[in-house]
Amino acid sequence: MGAKTSFSMVHEVHVVNIEQASNSELQAELAALQTKYSQLRSLGLKLDLTRGKPGSEQLNLSDALDGILQGDYTASDGSDVRNYGGIDGLPEAKKLFGAMLGTSPEQTLIGGNSSLTLMYHTLEFALTEGIAGSQSAWGNSDSVKFMCPSPGYDRHFAICEHLGIEMIAVPMLDTGPDMDVVEGLVREDDTIKGMWCVPRFSNPTGCVYSFDTVERIAALGKLAGENFLVMWDNAYTVHALSETTSTLAPISELCAKHGTADSVFQFGSTSKITFAGSGVAFLSSSERNLSALKAHLAFQTIGPDKVNQLRHVRFLQNLETVFSHMAKHANILQPRFNSVLKTLDAELSGMGMGSWTRPEGGYFISFDAGPGLAKKIVQLADDIGVKLTPAGATYPYGDDPQDSNIRLAPSFPSLEDVQACVDVFVVCVKLASVQQKLS
Repeated sequence: MGAKTSFSMVHEVHVVNIEQASNSELQAELAALQTKYSQLRSLGLKLDLTRGKPGSEQLNLSDALDGILQGDYTASDGSDVRNYGGIDGLPEAKKLFGAMLGTSPEQTLIGGNSSLTLMYHTLEFALTEGIAGSQSAWGNSDSVKFMCPSPGYDRHFAICEHLGIEMIAVPMLDTGPDMDVVEGLVREDDTIKGMWCVPRFSNPTGCVYSFDTVERIAALGKLAGENFLVMWDNAYTVHALSETTSTLAPISELCAKHGTADSVFQFGSTSKITFAGSGVAFLSSSERNLSALKAHLAFQTIGPDKVNQLRHVRFLQNLETVFSHMAKHANILQPRFNSVLKTLDAELSGMGMGSWTRPEGGYFISFDAGPGLAKKIVQLADDIGVKLTPAGATYPYGDDPQDSNIRLAPSFPSLEDVQACVDVFVVCVKLASVQQKLS
């Protein structure tokens, strides 16, 4: 589509800080922006910046998975992975992926390709049957509530909404969930049964939970009492964009310190490490919890895809190989993130039109426009052929009370298309902001 040529017109007008501009300056800027917007509409764009999917270049990094077993289907315990059984996964898979979560093989269960499936099964089990027996089932209560750090992950919220679990939005800080709010809610309301967490390179803000935050979360099991669950979705545990990123405190060790191992389920997958559609998902919790969950899963399956588990272990080998592999991902992703951040800095910094995060890893950049503008900006972009994550998606029930947060996902499009998307985005942010100020 000739993005470089077509979009050269975008970087031409810079309004002063919107709070300092005179009415005449704003009127002149509005006219210039409307002209740009019309020019962009004429290009007939079809671009998508909605979901954090790996791009083809990233998927190509794992093509060696195909054929890697070379007819050898024997696991380390001597079993034939082509056959039934092994509901909790292969020993070598539990060792590798348990290490990725910072837990032991005995505390690890390997599933199919989707960590979201494991999360759903865990919550449904806690709700309907009870992890510690029928007396512990959340469904015995008239009301079940879950804390949802927001902005957060829309698919977590969708699980709760589908299962009829009431969601309570909790503010996100640079250090993770606002733990003063979390602890206050837990003390006041015994119908709160848990909390979602994406602790490293959180979706969408990209923050890494601080040590203090992780320790306070690990201690929630004592504060909240029995049957409280932290859903620790460590989806981006090895997804750093450089070698100098912040580390995450080991929640399993802190749970052991506080005697709360039964209150946390950790989740992860290789979906953004190898093939997104045919990876390996895994979870970790106390041995008591895993024993109960395995008994529950036995009614649904005779075992997961162990052939896929074995080929992943043969391909990834150990944590050192995993980190080396993820460095190749970072080399592909970092230019895309830089493209977005450099354009936001150049076009919007100091303008009073929004703020944005600068993640050290993960898949997203979180943008906060002025209050009341997110839906407008997303619609303006959509009207000229650039799809963004729906406004409100990062909050429970799709309701962002400020109507300000927009999640940007630069991984999937080509680098040229990422630049085209963010060029359109800044025009839409400016146009919506100036229109609001003038009105």
